[in-house]
Amino acid sequence: ISIVFTAFIFLAVVTLYPAIKAGQTLFSYFQFFSFPLAITFKVDYLSFYLGLLISFIWFLAAFYSPGYMAGEGAKNRYYSFLLFAEGGCLGTVFAGDLLGLFLFFEFMALTSYVLVIHDEKPQSMFAGAKYLYMTIGGGLAIFFGMIIIYHLAGSINFTRAGLIGEASNLSLAAFIALVLGFGLKAGMFPVHIWLPDAHPAAPSPVSALLSGVMIKTGIYGIIRVFFNIYGLAFFQNVEWTKILLAISAVTILLGSALALLQDDLKRRLAYSSITQIGYIILGISLLTERSLTGGLYHIFTHAFLKGLLFFCAGAIIVQTGKRKISEMEGIGLQMPLTMIFFSIASITIIGIPPFNGFISKWQLCLAALEAEQPLFVVVLIASSLLNAAYYFPVIITAFFSKRTTGERKPYLKSSFIAVSGPPAVPENTLNSDQPSRQEAPWHMLLPMAVLATGCVIFALLPTNWPLKLVKATVHILF
Repeated sequence: ISIVFTAFIFLAVVTLYPAIKAGQTLFSYFQFFSFPLAITFKVDYLSFYLGLLISFIWFLAAFYSPGYMAGEGAKNRYYSFLLFAEGGCLGTVFAGDLLGLFLFFEFMALTSYVLVIHDEKPQSMFAGAKYLYMTIGGGLAIFFGMIIIYHLAGSINFTRAGLIGEASNLSLAAFIALVLGFGLKAGMFPVHIWLPDAHPAAPSPVSALLSGVMIKTGIYGIIRVFFNIYGLAFFQNVEWTKILLAISAVTILLGSALALLQDDLKRRLAYSSITQIGYIILGISLLTERSLTGGLYHIFTHAFLKGLLFFCAGAIIVQTGKRKISEMEGIGLQMPLTMIFFSIASITIIGIPPFNGFISKWQLCLAALEAEQPLFVVVLIASSLLNAAYYFPVIITAFFSKRTTGERKPYLKSSFIAVSGPPAVPENTLNSDQPSRQEAPWHMLLPMAVLATGCVIFALLPTNWPLKLVKATVHILF
């Protein structure tokens, strides 16, 4: 049911494209019986772009989930809340005002909490509690900022750019509150501390969604704050963006440095997500068309590559029971397709051409030079080197390190049957250096293959369709 529903939702979002391409903005209106404000829905280029990305990655996660969840309990709860969380994400990006965005944003955060604590282990409950309390704090910050905006402007609708006309202490307080609230969900420094615990604790399909698309709802909120609540002309007369530029640099370097220290594969991927969010915040804060193009394109790039990386990590955990990178010697021979896909995503995230990661980083570097901020080019290059430093060792360990002879074979957990002990191995192979093949089942490999193809194919086609959509979105915003 969840696979069919997520497929239907994706196709429904696709059907909006002709109207969006024709320059239309779609509106809907919902009035509560006793609520003082109405909730509106709006689909423009920006919300369509993110809605399309969210619904596609969600469909792949639902398709992937049966293989990962075969040995897990509470499946009905898992799939139910998977759909609830998707509704929250799509409601967030299709909201036509700050109130609707806030309500769906909170709904998404609360339903995803249930997914984070799915296995109900102590470490998951701890990670979930940190995520929940910080989410509540972020929601209160957004609510505080929303009240100030309504007080100053008399409106919180996204119908025009620049609801706030002049700088004041109140408008600055609202800006800080909104950026902190949305930045918390995005995983921005210094409110990122929930992310390295929540992502590893959640089931891997949920980790892929949390990192690939859910944290982008926080980025979406920041974009709306910049271009709809305050407006580009407002920020050209104040220096508030310097705060976010500094935060983006710290976020980029801190995430990369902390990722280097992690032996748990999913924790390394989680810290890497913090770095990628720093790239996107940098693209927003430079306030140029090229920088926003790089930032928005990196949303697409990161959704594909980080979804793929967490899918690969989930397949490794299911098939071998291993999470630590130091224990993955020879796993590239056991699971060659999975590790080939992991390698493609790793090369993409480093920014090696012609993969998608190169396109977004190239745009950000050029934007930094155009804005006379060459220091950020150095930050981006340093971050790419750090990316290589913590992704290449995983690949080298997997493909080029040999297992110790006679080591206990890892247990095999198939897509629907869990085997508690090691698989039977003929006596004449016990001392073989060649590990047994334990590739993931096809319904886990297929979503990985789709995302791996997406990491490179768009850069090789004559027309890069996601980049074309991003440029159209940026043109409308500016």
